[in-house]
Amino acid sequence: MSWLVDQIDALLPQTQCTRCGYDGCRPYSEAIASDLAPINQCPPGGAATIAALATLLHREPMPLNPENGVEGPALVAVIDEDSCIGCVKCLPPCPVDAIVGSRKQTHTVIAALCTGCELCVAPCPVDCITMAPRGSDSCDPTPDMNRARYYAHTARLSRRAEEQAALLAARKEAARGVWEPARMEKKA
Repeated sequence: MSWLVDQIDALLPQTQCTRCGYDGCRPYSEAIASDLAPINQCPPGGAATIAALATLLHREPMPLNPENGVEGPALVAVIDEDSCIGCVKCLPPCPVDAIVGSRKQTHTVIAALCTGCELCVAPCPVDCITMAPRGSDSCDPTPDMNRARYYAHTARLSRRAEEQAALLAARKEAARGVWEPARMEKKA
């Protein structure tokens, strides 16, 4: 079954936009392979991806489900840097780390890395992020590049969560060590 998931995943654009209703392209691929999701839920892939999935899976092509969005041109996020307040709320949702900046500093989008997922737009409290059609002269990220950057992003977040959990456990252990002698002194 994993070979089928790999083949389905290879046909998806790897924008990781979640418009399909899944947390990314791989979970959507797994759902399609398990017959839990139809093949018409990927707006960035559009009709071409639906046709490719139909061919792979020996199914009838179908129109894109409008509940998931509409097919359109490839997009790229653009930050109005004069309006950006450096809140960093756009950084965590970017699945490929295409936004750079730090707290209280202006952020910018590395257009060649942006998948056009739109996940950075909603968290922005000052509405300084818009989506624009990719220029014809732009360097579009490939699905393989998107996938690799997404996995690097999720691995980094996972490592950070593990490090934070270990730090918290160490602090609790240290606090427990300080607390226990103080408790014993009160009993004496």
